[in-house]
Amino acid sequence: MITAICSEIKIRSSEIRDNEIIETIYFGGGTPTVLSIHDLQKIIDVIYEYYSISEDAEITVEANPDDLTQEKIESLVKSPVNRLSIGIQSFFEEDLQMMNRAHNAQEAIDCLSLATRKFNNISIDLIYGIPNMSLDRWEQNIQLALDYGVPHISCYALTVEPNTALPKLIEKGEIAPVNDALAQQHFEILVETLQKEGFVHYELSNFGKPGYFSKNNTAYWQGKQYLGIGPSAHSYNGTQRSWNINNNTKYIKSIQQNELPREIETLTTTDKYNEYVMTGLRTVWGVSLQKITQEFGITYKEYLLKQAQKHIEKHLLFLDNDILLVTKKGKFLSDGIASDLFLVNLG
Repeated sequence: MITAICSEIKIRSSEIRDNEIIETIYFGGGTPTVLSIHDLQKIIDVIYEYYSISEDAEITVEANPDDLTQEKIESLVKSPVNRLSIGIQSFFEEDLQMMNRAHNAQEAIDCLSLATRKFNNISIDLIYGIPNMSLDRWEQNIQLALDYGVPHISCYALTVEPNTALPKLIEKGEIAPVNDALAQQHFEILVETLQKEGFVHYELSNFGKPGYFSKNNTAYWQGKQYLGIGPSAHSYNGTQRSWNINNNTKYIKSIQQNELPREIETLTTTDKYNEYVMTGLRTVWGVSLQKITQEFGITYKEYLLKQAQKHIEKHLLFLDNDILLVTKKGKFLSDGIASDLFLVNLG
């Protein structure tokens, strides 16, 4: 697999223009820390050989607490990796067991204690809206993250995915159903607490101290191009989205034959408009009416303003210097608001 990934990196180097500088390298979409440092370094070396990399590039590795042993952290410190994204999810045993996580509460605390001694750029994931999670326990989760001085926190509402254990447990009555009102309370506590601590709520699910916003995720939200390498990886070049096959064996075989195992979708103007509205409303940068006019045309701007009017009247959206933004009241509802602004009948 490592050889195939390195080969795809080489094959696709022609997709990046000579004057383009790579600003972020992100190892994610699974648990890349199961790889040895040697394998991670091998991939990084190939990237540096075939692409121009910024001197201050953000190089992130996703990790689960049970993988981040002291030995692994010491090895990562010696590598070019300069940012960790740790899937803590919760510091409480009952939450982790309910979500069927591989790590336990003590491992969550231990790994963060170790990691914060060696890395200053760390992001952790937390889950809110967990059934039976009291407001006090949620506040304790946030406070523990703050106690370790973590400069970036990503928080997501618990969702019930089909074909997992959670919906079956809910159906049997062993776990309470997900409560949207509780999730909203958790979200409001989260926003208020982190903003008091100097975090910027720069995207719906992401909070960062100044200077610690995720370059990787920010690139997605701002519509920048990115190259995804490996099985199931997605890419975007400004006009097309592509995604690799999700079968490991077929992926390796195809790469060995010097063929890219991917499907490609060319985006219409309406596709791009809808994506910009969706991502823009989730961020502090909002949706620029000037950009809508320049890139999509006056018809799209007029449609956007017409659709937005009722949300402005309900104080869910507001206009600030031709930038459409969600209000504090509208933040928790931003995805639903965005879908109401989508356009489906233009080419």
